[in-house]
Amino acid sequence: MEKVPMTAEGYHALDEDLKRLKTIERPSVIAAIAEARAHGDLSENAEYHAAKERQGWIEGQIADIEDRMARAQVIDVSKLSGRQVKFGATVSVVDEDTEDEARYQIVGEHEADVKSGKISITSPIARAMIGKETGDVVEVNTPGGVKAYEIVKVEWI
Repeated sequence: MEKVPMTAEGYHALDEDLKRLKTIERPSVIAAIAEARAHGDLSENAEYHAAKERQGWIEGQIADIEDRMARAQVIDVSKLSGRQVKFGATVSVVDEDTEDEARYQIVGEHEADVKSGKISITSPIARAMIGKETGDVVEVNTPGGVKAYEIVKVEWI
């Protein structure tokens, strides 16, 4: 069983999602199935089939989250330090072409969210930055061509 690196924050978010699915979504869909069943003929009962489909999706989500949590290698970022970029680091970079600044935290694959500044450790930019330090320039192959970024700060938040 392959361990999956994850921040404590990401693990907590998965746990909350699992609790919501088990305590709210699952009972809700069970009630919807029971109500639809009461309407009679199941062969042409669209409400019943929709509820059963939703139940399958919910059970799939629960199984997926439980699997991820079982394989999680939770890493407490607050206990990490150092000058090199590694999992959990928050890295500030400057695009060498446009001078645009960006700040990313390197997180596990399933907790990545670019809009909130969290990039997957498997993303091209994160892979390029791993092992580098402040002042280093990394080149990343993007769909638009090669981009160069200078690492201006490595933080452990």
